[in-house]
Amino acid sequence: MIKKLILGLAVLLILIQFIRIDKTNPPLDKTKDFITLTHPSDEIKGILVTSCYDCHSNETTYPWYSNVAPISWWLKDHINEGREHLNFSVWGTYTEKRQQHKLDECIEEVHEGEMPLSTYTSLHKEAKLSPEQQEKINTWIATLIKKKQ
Repeated sequence: MIKKLILGLAVLLILIQFIRIDKTNPPLDKTKDFITLTHPSDEIKGILVTSCYDCHSNETTYPWYSNVAPISWWLKDHINEGREHLNFSVWGTYTEKRQQHKLDECIEEVHEGEMPLSTYTSLHKEAKLSPEQQEKINTWIATLIKKKQ
């Protein structure tokens, strides 16, 4: 009985590998991108690209484990959800009010250590923000907010 169960699970695991996720990133229009529009310093740009852009832009770089179901399904759902909440690639299409709200949320999420997610930083150590990086990114975002007011 146990052997049949293990064999069945193995067959199922093999079969689900044929259900692939779409790894095609949506088209980019750099004229609407957050970095293009806000002109951060190279340091801030580096933080954004390393810690935010994989999930919150149309520039996702899919890691090797995105080829393994069901992990790939969870990953794709996570990316879709991240883009739905905030997509830096389409920043220029957001209304001023929505931009303001998103900037406020960014400060809050970074300050509380909610972003980047620990599930992401556990596999991408370079994306984890140090306290100094958190302070720098939040200070820079605060200056953006002041400019918009």
